[in-house]
Amino acid sequence: MKISTKGRYALRMLLDLAEHRSEGYIALKDIAERQGISKKYLEQIVPVLNRSDILKANRGYLGGYMLAKDPSQYTVGDILRLTEGSLAPVFCAECPGDCKRSAGCPTLPVWQGLYRVINEYLDGITLQDILDAENRLGADNYMI
Repeated sequence: MKISTKGRYALRMLLDLAEHRSEGYIALKDIAERQGISKKYLEQIVPVLNRSDILKANRGYLGGYMLAKDPSQYTVGDILRLTEGSLAPVFCAECPGDCKRSAGCPTLPVWQGLYRVINEYLDGITLQDILDAENRLGADNYMI
């Protein structure tokens, strides 16, 4: 399984919004500049996130985007499922009944186990967890 650019950029965009949430609505151009991502690319990601009520949008001069909920309520797994679709390493791990070989497949438990581990890991990390880890690293790098 390989996470696409869309998935990675969506995660970075949402992290940026979480980090700057005290500033209110954030313009895409500001996120693009801070993250080194094309604004056009972010414009393609926004509709996917908007359909899931992850973002609040505000139009106009001081418009932009903000998270609809607290960063602790967004898991990496949820974000990647929105942008990537399934996180299953192979089709039959998620839908074994749709595979005619699943009943006697000796490798099915391997794929299902991997799928379970992927989901448990990514669903165990929130945007807030990532921000907290980043803040701890920053605190360790303090210099006078």
